[in-house]
Amino acid sequence: MLFPIVSTAGSLIDSLDDASGVCSDHRPGSKAPVVIQSTPLKKQEDRVPDLDLLETILAYNFQNRALLERAVTHRSWAHEQVAPGAEDLARQLHNESFEFLGDSVLGLVVADYLCTAYPEVTEGELSRMKHRLVSAPTLANASLRLRLGNFLRFGRGEEKSGGRSKDALLADVLEALTGAIFLDGGLAAATAFVVHALGDELQRANPMAAAEADYKTMLQEKLQAERLPAPRYTVVETLGPPHRRTFHVELSWDDGSAKGEGRSIKAAEVAAAKNALEAMGKRETLTAKYEDG
Repeated sequence: MLFPIVSTAGSLIDSLDDASGVCSDHRPGSKAPVVIQSTPLKKQEDRVPDLDLLETILAYNFQNRALLERAVTHRSWAHEQVAPGAEDLARQLHNESFEFLGDSVLGLVVADYLCTAYPEVTEGELSRMKHRLVSAPTLANASLRLRLGNFLRFGRGEEKSGGRSKDALLADVLEALTGAIFLDGGLAAATAFVVHALGDELQRANPMAAAEADYKTMLQEKLQAERLPAPRYTVVETLGPPHRRTFHVELSWDDGSAKGEGRSIKAAEVAAAKNALEAMGKRETLTAKYEDG
C-alpha cells in the first residue's frame, strides 16, 4: 500500500450531554475553534448510535465527538428536532456540509494515490480510475463492508422507508465521515481513513478495469460496431437544492431508450449507459434463445 497508515491513536472522550450541534475546528494549526451556535431541540426519544464501536470500525478516535455524531446524522432526523421551517437550525445538526467537504477530500486523496501508483498513465486513464473509485456504487459497497448503515441516525419516515440499505445514503455517510475526520485530525488522518475504507478498491484499481467500467464508451463502441448512430443523452429532470442535486437523464439510440440518475449529469449518463447495455444484453439473450428454439 503506497500511503503510510498514520497513527490515529487518541484518548476516547465522553459523548456530549446533548446534540447541540456545536462543531469546533480542531485541525492542527487552526487558530481558534469555530463554534456553531447551539440549537434548541425538541424533547423526543432518540436512537443514539454506539460511537465507541463506530470509532473502532473507523480505526480513528475523535478528539471532538460532536463531529462524529453530526457525521452520522441524516437531515430527516435533524428536521424532526426543530420547528417547521427552521432550515438554518436543522443544517447545524445534519451531515450534508460534511458530505460536501468529504467529497473533495476523497477526491484529493484518491487522485494523489493514483498519481503515485501510476505515474506513467495518461490523464484520461487517471480520470477514469478516479471516477470509478469515488463513484456512489464504490462508496456504498465500502460503507456496507464497514456496516456504517447501522450507525446512521434517521428520522421516523426515512427509517421506515429502509434508509439504512439505500446505496445513495450509504455513500453519503462515508463522505460525511471523511469530512468529519478531516476537520478533527487533518489531511493525514483523513488519508489514513480513506485507505482503510477503500483499501480493497484502491488495490484493485488499474487502467484496464477502469476502461471496462466506462459504460458510455462501451455503449458507443457497441453501437458503432452495429453501424448505428451515436447515443443521445437528455437531462429530463433535476431535483434537489443547488448543492445537492440529483439529475435524471434519458438515453436514446436507434431503437431503444434507457434512463439513469446521479449526483452529476455525467454520473446520470453513465448510469443510463449501464442500463442500456444491460437491456441490450437481455434482448440479445432472448433473441438467441428464440432463434435456437
